[in-house]
Amino acid sequence: MSATTPQGSPAHHHPRAALDADSVRDAYRRWANVYDAVFGGISAFGRRRAVAAVNQLPGTAVLEVGVGTGLALPRYDRSKRVTGIDLSREMLDKARERVAAEKLTHVDALLEMDAEAMAFPDASFDIAVAMFTASVVPDARRLFAEMRRVVRPGGRLLFVNHFAAEDGPRWWVERTMAPLSRVLGWHPDFALADLLNPEDANIISVEGVPPAGLFTLVQLRNGVAAAQTRAKAA
Repeated sequence: MSATTPQGSPAHHHPRAALDADSVRDAYRRWANVYDAVFGGISAFGRRRAVAAVNQLPGTAVLEVGVGTGLALPRYDRSKRVTGIDLSREMLDKARERVAAEKLTHVDALLEMDAEAMAFPDASFDIAVAMFTASVVPDARRLFAEMRRVVRPGGRLLFVNHFAAEDGPRWWVERTMAPLSRVLGWHPDFALADLLNPEDANIISVEGVPPAGLFTLVQLRNGVAAAQTRAKAA
């Protein structure tokens, strides 16, 4: 079931096609062979900005959630130890080819895994980053809770994503596209409130990312103990 925005928000009162794991797998099975060509360019600025931020942070154990075809993997500092997960086997196959071809020895593992129910123990990572993933998963609040669980207290969470406009022509386009979520494999009308509650999320920074501020980089400090996070996700 997809996350919902608070009552009264612009994205609340319109049809949205619910995503589930099977629809996400089906969508990205179709996208796998053309993903880099179609999305690689427009998403490059966001990936660079997010990985640059990760590289400046303390800690070496990095989790990339929704690693896809591995476009960001070559950009991590070689002092980092990166684990990537994705729900799409076809996308992971492309990522593994990239790791082998470019000899990315800092990548420890690429695993097929549901981001809403990760198999990692609590506090396994220093940093978790999700690039263009939050609007893909069926329930972004569960994604957020799982990322908080697997990152140590005091670690960092980073999200790069397109967040819906609050008004104007782009708002209209996003609302119009919302019923196509299952076909697209993502929610065009995804709002920050679908992912987290800004009032208690320990947000460090929110910054627009090119092109034209279409994407946003959000950085947070993980200040919630794993047991509390699991209780909230239940």
